[in-house]
Amino acid sequence: MSEAAQLAHRRIVQSLYRRSLKTAQDWYIDTNLFRRKAVELRMQFDANRNVRHPRQLSSIVQEAERQLRELRHPDPYIGMQLAAGFMLLEETPTAVGGTKFERNVHPDTAEPHAAH
Repeated sequence: MSEAAQLAHRRIVQSLYRRSLKTAQDWYIDTNLFRRKAVELRMQFDANRNVRHPRQLSSIVQEAERQLRELRHPDPYIGMQLAAGFMLLEETPTAVGGTKFERNVHPDTAEPHAAH
């Protein structure tokens, strides 16, 4: 495989790995469960690390993409990205515009209730 093809493949695999982790994070909100899943994912990616045949690599990537599509969460965590120039200020689902914004609003405790 040429150097350019290797670089392109590396970027595809990195993107696939990142998307796999983000998808796992949508399903496993408990940090300990997510960490276990992240370790499993890393082991799966490392198992195919030494594959060099282009046809086999393509097959592995296509299968991983298929699995990722099947495991897509119906309500994923999507953050609102606020960019200031080139600097990303915030990327959290609970930010204004994110899918989890004001999902669990805490009651206002500053003012006493009118009935008291």
